[in-house]
Amino acid sequence: MRFKNIIYITGGILFTLLHFTYAQDASVNPRLLHGGWNARWITCPDVPARAYGVYHFRKIFNLKTKPEHFIIHVSADNRYDLYVNGNLVGRGPARSSLYNWNFGSYDIAPYLHAGKNILAALVWNMAEYAPVAQISNQTGFLLQGDEKEEGIANTNSSWKVIHDTAYTPCALNTGSVLHSYFVTGPGDEVQGKDYPWGWEDINYHDDQWLPAKELHTPVVTRGYGTDNLWTMMPRSIPQMEEKQQRFAVVRRSAGVKTDGAFLQGDHPLIIPAHTHDSILIDQSFETVGYPVLKVSGGKGAGIKITYAEALFNKNGQKGNRNDIEGKTIKGLFDIFYPDGGKNRVFSPLWIRTWRYVQLNIQTGDEPLTINDFYGVYSTYPFVHKATFSSNDPSLEKIWETGWRTARLCAGETYFDCPYYEQLQYEADTRIQTLISLYNTGDDRLMRKAINDFYNSRVPEGLTQGRFPSSRLQVIPTFSLFWISMLYDYWMNCPDPEFLTKYLDAANIILKWYERHIDSSYDMLGPMDWWSFVDWDEAFPGGVPDGAADGHSSVITLQYVYTLQQASKIFSYFGRKELAEHYMTLADQLAKSTYQHCFDRQRMEMANTPEKKKFSQHAGIMGILTGAIPADEQKTVMKNILHDSTLSQATFYYRFYLTRAMVKAGMGNLYYSQLTPWRDMLKIGLTTFAEKPEPTRSDCHGWSASPEYDFLATICGIMPDAPGFQKVIIEPHLGELKEVNASMPLTGKDGKARGMILVHLKRTDKNQIMAKITLPKDVTGRFIWNTKEIKLHEGKQEIVVR
Repeated sequence: MRFKNIIYITGGILFTLLHFTYAQDASVNPRLLHGGWNARWITCPDVPARAYGVYHFRKIFNLKTKPEHFIIHVSADNRYDLYVNGNLVGRGPARSSLYNWNFGSYDIAPYLHAGKNILAALVWNMAEYAPVAQISNQTGFLLQGDEKEEGIANTNSSWKVIHDTAYTPCALNTGSVLHSYFVTGPGDEVQGKDYPWGWEDINYHDDQWLPAKELHTPVVTRGYGTDNLWTMMPRSIPQMEEKQQRFAVVRRSAGVKTDGAFLQGDHPLIIPAHTHDSILIDQSFETVGYPVLKVSGGKGAGIKITYAEALFNKNGQKGNRNDIEGKTIKGLFDIFYPDGGKNRVFSPLWIRTWRYVQLNIQTGDEPLTINDFYGVYSTYPFVHKATFSSNDPSLEKIWETGWRTARLCAGETYFDCPYYEQLQYEADTRIQTLISLYNTGDDRLMRKAINDFYNSRVPEGLTQGRFPSSRLQVIPTFSLFWISMLYDYWMNCPDPEFLTKYLDAANIILKWYERHIDSSYDMLGPMDWWSFVDWDEAFPGGVPDGAADGHSSVITLQYVYTLQQASKIFSYFGRKELAEHYMTLADQLAKSTYQHCFDRQRMEMANTPEKKKFSQHAGIMGILTGAIPADEQKTVMKNILHDSTLSQATFYYRFYLTRAMVKAGMGNLYYSQLTPWRDMLKIGLTTFAEKPEPTRSDCHGWSASPEYDFLATICGIMPDAPGFQKVIIEPHLGELKEVNASMPLTGKDGKARGMILVHLKRTDKNQIMAKITLPKDVTGRFIWNTKEIKLHEGKQEIVVR
């Protein structure tokens, strides 16, 4: 088997515009996938193996001629930035677990030349300060040549290393300052006088550096090794997209007045000696990446860089995100102390998230010159292939903001939010993966997420609620959403064999739930762990009534929802007996939950058989599972939408509200249900928030669901057979008169296998004209007002009353 995930760098110099593309002809030597690594894991001698530290590694080697290819495989713990002859060529490893530690592969030939060359790596271990998403064993670095010729670069004691004592962690109490759960790691405090400037250059004098300490023979792929530190696997996703992103405007300054011209890179700003200056910068939209500060002089100065999604008023509220009057900044920060040298560059080790950035500068006896300040945008390299437009131009802003939200919540894993956690949760990720598939046709990050959660399983068989994670958190309801992700992959992607590895794990999860059924009610009894459903204010800690003491209709029906999906998957893969068992069990639990919890006077589903509390969530799941009979679903849905005494779904669970509206035959109401997203735009949000105000996170992937629903609900494009081999198009235009959209179908290796094009136009109240183009080998159905028309590959025009 040949792995075509090698990275070939066509451009990329540190702190300028970076481009990453992929070689079509490079591959991992199969010998290296089953042992045979001659390199050694290396580290810095005489330092604690698991302590906080930043290290620089170097290796100079000679080449007789410039090679056509020079493939290397690289990893580190925690992370590395890799340089070849002074050029930044890659970062990594992609976040994973010790059992699946990733190595990245690079063809660095374009950066090499005849004669002396230098490989250099910045490696760091955040230790106890690390992001919760960072799993670690100990500090280490590894580089292996693909063939014998490249073995000259292998890591061993011929490499040199230095412990960079310029770094210390800062901003360690950010969570306390923000009164929020904050686990994305510390800020960097860097003393310029102690930094080894020019360390990655071949002419740097490394006489005082130490020979690297050899640690361990690499273990690649599972199934062997007797004392493994890391069990490695090839990286399955591409390098992040990185590009320069200029700041927009200075909103406020105190001390030295500036019009912000220095932000364009060609108008240096001079801060006089013995000056305290404060400069508030507005990106104008939220973003993620590496801020880059270039300065000269300023020995004895200190520069604090604070990052925030929004400013806060004196009551701790954000209000309109565009307003700054009477507000201050607080959040994660870095500190840089220049050494007085020319053209010094500071950039943090890990990504930062911001809309607002504030520079607080205190100079000493020397003036400080700010030569430039900008960001390097860094996210997963999704290409937005889907399009959407309509006769309502206000939807364009929702579409644009939804896509920005989705991009900022996707890196080496999906993020729930880029500022506070950067953790990959199943509930969030399920929605995010559907957005990715519908908008890009790229399934690679979804495949990695499915596998990440598979590798997170605890002895009971449940997946962890988030992974990768250095802290244990089990959310059984999220294990069900992992199975829903398998179902989504099966229906949307053309590689069903990918799923075979995960079927037994899905079965174990379903059996865990089955053991929790209270047979006296035929509903789930008391549940273990954290049974989170939604940040509904009536659900303490997000947990609905009946979860802890038994008989929760919401959780029982989510189990039914998952059983129905799993039954179809098992049937497809030939496990007929298991499929029939789970469908029978689903029917049994659905019927019992309806009998115990449905209030016929209110025509609403209660949270428990006591019928004391009611939520939108219970009714939503009742409709989605068919527990509520079809002839009652419209009445129930009307009550869900209009009964304000029901505890309310937040932005996240409105994804399932929309699914229920469509199931009840009321999908045309979706357009009128966009008020929460319109309201977020009205208060200056440039991404969609975690929950209604007051919200912690201003950017949360699960709230970007319109990016899926504009295509799946308004246009009505849904798979009608596994692998999206057939399509059903059933539009729900609501008050819209005309829609134009295009949507990629997911192919293999991150490439779309064609586009679905739709142009829908109402010609009167009941009549629609549709122009539809389907990719090769895709057929389908078009449904309008219960009328069904067959669709064929290629172009077709339809008029339906």
